[in-house]
Amino acid sequence: MSTQAGATTRTQRQPRRSFRYRFDARIQVSVFRDGVTTQGWGRTSELAQDGLGATLSAELETGEVVSLEFPIPFPPHVMKVRAVVRYRNGLRCGFEFLVLSDEQKSTLHQLCVVLANAC
Repeated sequence: MSTQAGATTRTQRQPRRSFRYRFDARIQVSVFRDGVTTQGWGRTSELAQDGLGATLSAELETGEVVSLEFPIPFPPHVMKVRAVVRYRNGLRCGFEFLVLSDEQKSTLHQLCVVLANAC
């Protein structure tokens, strides 16, 4: 790819809605397909108030809705959320959180503040 083509591609991307923070934690993923719930696991790499990135042990498809569960360093000590797969590159996926409660939003905000101060 030429430098000009690469620059054009980068400028055409929409800016992220929220800042990403480095976040390394084991994650459990559950997806319901064909009447069966399949579970996998992986490692997160980044977290934001509206989603996260992770490398998984199972393949997911873009657009699939999943349940995510990962540890956090303060109560409730485990975050359980529903998310949609926004992108996939092999076993690497980006998730956007769906319908968060006010408590979950507050907890994610608190976690992002902790991660920002850890840098």
